[in-house]
Amino acid sequence: MVNVFTTTKPCGTFLMKLSGITPQKIEISPGTIMNFWVSNEISKKPVIVLIHGFCADGLLTWIFQVPSLAREYSVIVPDLLFFGDSITDNSDRSTGFQAECLAKGLRKLGVEKCSVVGFSYGGMVGFKLAKMYPNFVESMVVTGAVMEFDDERNDKARESLKKERFARWSHFLMPETINAGSKLLAFGSHRFQWFPDFLVSDFLEVMYTNRKEKAQLLEALDFCDDDLTPANYSQRIHLLWGANDRILSLEVAHMLKVKLGDKARLIWIEDAGHIVQMDRPFLYNSCLKKILASVYNLP
Repeated sequence: MVNVFTTTKPCGTFLMKLSGITPQKIEISPGTIMNFWVSNEISKKPVIVLIHGFCADGLLTWIFQVPSLAREYSVIVPDLLFFGDSITDNSDRSTGFQAECLAKGLRKLGVEKCSVVGFSYGGMVGFKLAKMYPNFVESMVVTGAVMEFDDERNDKARESLKKERFARWSHFLMPETINAGSKLLAFGSHRFQWFPDFLVSDFLEVMYTNRKEKAQLLEALDFCDDDLTPANYSQRIHLLWGANDRILSLEVAHMLKVKLGDKARLIWIEDAGHIVQMDRPFLYNSCLKKILASVYNLP
């Protein structure tokens, strides 16, 4: 039987090309190659980098956002290492290494400054990118992500996982059965609580390659014991959240805003879960465009 996600990828590629976005493979260093979906007009418009989460590649994660942004902005959608067509033989699995490779790839594409939109795991990479390269990242929009897991936030996330009978993040984020995959998709969404078995099976087959390396990415996530330490970022950071996020709740978003201080702003979207950009794409796009317009003083 033909895999649904394999057959729909050409449609996604076609939509990207209609938006002036084409794929490019960039050698970051010997043994490390990253795939980027890149706007044809990088030098003419503000650059927006959309960084995907842990359970899908850049194309699937941002398929509803790229057409909405492509007219006003130069959009770049990377595949992080071990997602899509990006790979490395380096043993470093940290978000810092992902951010370093991303910065090198963007600069090889000719990007001098950009704004970052990071979802979930991609938001954690975005935080690293902004911290490591403050003159490169002008602003950030973060959806369903934290800088690192402190004890309190991690405990809240674990409580949610236990309710779904998952003992570890890797068991939840890397399902091996259709039942576990269905729970993951339903847990991440607020509006869509049922998925046919064949669709879940196809999703697991296509999106869960490089399992060993992805498990190592989860093990390498940062943990912080000091929740009271303020986060010092030079950029303005906009937190764009699903009000019904069951993985990182709106309460977590409020805690994150406090830690980020006066430069952070929190906006949430009702009737939307963790994958808010897919639950309510039109409203998410509207909020995102207003945020970016305020950053670049656009009408």
